Amino acid sequence: MIIDKSFRISKVDERIYGSFIEHLGRAVYGGVFEPGHPDADENGFRKDVMELVKKLQVPIIRYPGGNMVSAYDWEDGVGPKEDRPNRLELAWRTIETNDVGTNEFMEWSKKVNAEVMMAINLGTRGIDAARNFIEYCNHPGGSKYSDLRIQHGYKYPHNIKTWCLGNEMDGPWQVGHKTAEEYGRLASETGKAMKLVDPSIELVSCGSSNSKMPTFPEWEATTLDHTYDVADYVSLHQYYGNHENDTANYLAKSMDMDHFIKTVIATCDYIKAKKRSKKTMMLSFDEWNVWYHSTQQDSKLEPWTVAPPQLEDVYNFEDALLVGSMLMSFLRHADRVKMAAMAQLVNVIAPIMTENGGKAWKQTIFYPYMHVSVFGRGVSLHPVISSPKYDSKEFTDIPYIDSAVVHNEENEELNVFLVNRHLTEGIDLSIDVRSFEDYQIVEHIVLEHDDMKATNTVIKEEVAPHTNGNSKLQDGLLESRLNKGSWNVIRLKKY
Repeated sequence: MIIDKSFRISKVDERIYGSFIEHLGRAVYGGVFEPGHPDADENGFRKDVMELVKKLQVPIIRYPGGNMVSAYDWEDGVGPKEDRPNRLELAWRTIETNDVGTNEFMEWSKKVNAEVMMAINLGTRGIDAARNFIEYCNHPGGSKYSDLRIQHGYKYPHNIKTWCLGNEMDGPWQVGHKTAEEYGRLASETGKAMKLVDPSIELVSCGSSNSKMPTFPEWEATTLDHTYDVADYVSLHQYYGNHENDTANYLAKSMDMDHFIKTVIATCDYIKAKKRSKKTMMLSFDEWNVWYHSTQQDSKLEPWTVAPPQLEDVYNFEDALLVGSMLMSFLRHADRVKMAAMAQLVNVIAPIMTENGGKAWKQTIFYPYMHVSVFGRGVSLHPVISSPKYDSKEFTDIPYIDSAVVHNEENEELNVFLVNRHLTEGIDLSIDVRSFEDYQIVEHIVLEHDDMKATNTVIKEEVAPHTNGNSKLQDGLLESRLNKGSWNVIRLKKY
């Protein structure tokens, strides 16, 4: 591998390390919010969860959905709690109590040092509800909805700067599912009204729900024809699973993510050319993760209960390796992917799990997410790498070594992220870092385990990183041993 400081891709937008909390399962109730818990603060928020979120350094959190937002009335979640209604939540067929709403979530997000990416309902609602909602959130005062916020005890506006124009509107499962033409027109006019209320906001236009949708990428082309001028980003959603129990194939699925990103970029640039626009559309990968472990369990849940244990995937070691590769895909496309949201943050397909009334703990995927979030701030560099390759059921020419590199110029740090996909052999890697004079190794972090199916529980953290990685630096050549099936972070700093 050759790493040179002049091989720049782009400055990394830290918002690619964002996450997502939906009113789904125990993400909110029993996750971030549990009044009466021994570790709850005066507002009912779990302090143990907040500490884990802070360790991840999550810069932005998407809220309140997700599928749930397509039938959500934002007015239900503001004002005195005793006046808030219980609602049938149609997306996940539960009861929504509205104990937590916009104002409470904004308070919580400040406590974990995160901004909010707010989604609006374009399923059952549209322009009117959206313009009123942004007036409630962002207008200083002197108008109907801003004065209502003040009346509710929030004198100062929330100043939410990022808004999603609906969620997965191409999905037949979505309440208020729309054709591309229907969505494009509604999103364009809604966005226009919202920017009249607050011209400083950024808007995300709905892309396809995943790359396997029969309408992909025609959906992007048709909707962006309408929303290109008003939107600043287009969304991408993708989840992966190892249904076939084929680890070699599973670890290559980040290549599918690379292809997905490239296809959306090409579609955006086609619309740019068609419109003869000078504006470049950026990407918001605002739902991504591994999701397949809990599918069978969820099918047995009774409907219309409050905060049931839905989508509670228990992640194993191989999931952590794929999550690391997915994060590296964002870094390799840092010139166009400017926001992302791991779905989700707590309990629901999440890096953080909790027991109601009990402890919180880190799932296996917590660690690569934390490492890239904490050490992946700076300029993404293009590593030139020659790696042996293999073929799998779905993919060909899969490099055994997956990589991404970030140079933090301000702190004079170089962080190299690597996955060895080889399941039986370690690989020796020589990295030319001669353009980084006087840099020395800080540490070589390794996440590894002999059992690809190993998991973490509330009782025992089976999968955790160590800093005993094998790396030596001499005369600008970094020699590293990457153990079989491992996640590695090699950190260098100028002294």
